Amino acid sequence: AKDIEASEVWARTEMAGGNSAVYLMLVNGTDADDELLSASSDVADAVELHLSQMGANGEMQMIPQASIPLTAGAKVEFKPGGLHVMLIGLKQELKVGDQFEITLHFKNHTDIVLKVIVKEGMMDM
Repeated sequence: AKDIEASEVWARTEMAGGNSAVYLMLVNGTDADDELLSASSDVADAVELHLSQMGANGEMQMIPQASIPLTAGAKVEFKPGGLHVMLIGLKQELKVGDQFEITLHFKNHTDIVLKVIVKEGMMDM
């Protein structure tokens, strides 16, 4: 099936009120370019697309992304130290083994609802 698909979806553990991040592999198996515009979830006050990168002074910076391009056939990895879906102001504690849903919103493709599994992860987002 030629579609946009997500796999390897997971989030870091975190206390309620804190921030976490969701990581995944996103593949555009279609013949058309698309764009990930945003994400949403009931577990956090805000959900944003971010890119972590090393700043000139050696500090890790998190840069909000207005959208993430998905060219036809592209594989985009959301991983610690790179692109991620930021969960800001968690409404509940995320413990290892917990599951919650996140919805990805695209420019052209219909929304994709994902089941996220919480795992131990690196602290840097």
